[in-house]
Amino acid sequence: MTKGKKVISIISVVLILILVGLCYYRYFFVFGEGVKAGELNYVVKKGYIFKTYEGKLIQSGIKSRQTGTLQNNEFEFSIANKDIADKMMANSGKFYELHYKEYKNTLPWRGFSVYVVDSILTSKDIPQ
Repeated sequence: MTKGKKVISIISVVLILILVGLCYYRYFFVFGEGVKAGELNYVVKKGYIFKTYEGKLIQSGIKSRQTGTLQNNEFEFSIANKDIADKMMANSGKFYELHYKEYKNTLPWRGFSVYVVDSILTSKDIPQ
């Protein structure tokens, strides 16, 4: 192998490793994790090619910028698996505490949101 081909091979391997690292960081690296709580508004299955489960949680009682008013905060998310989505679809309108992972970007088969719910911590009826 000539010296020029060896240098090109090394540069190619380094560039491929950098590209793989960037793709991992943008699409698979878990940027953040947390818990959100609120009333489940809806869960739907949608998509053109990849059907994913999407949902919305209403978090009430968040202080507004205006004095003396309350503002609802909505948390839109994708759901990691069918079992969690089915459980939530059967209990829409309940109060949920959901564990989620936050990614830097979305993937078509993972959902429309960078927030992906991977487990239900608690589920209870909302007192009337």
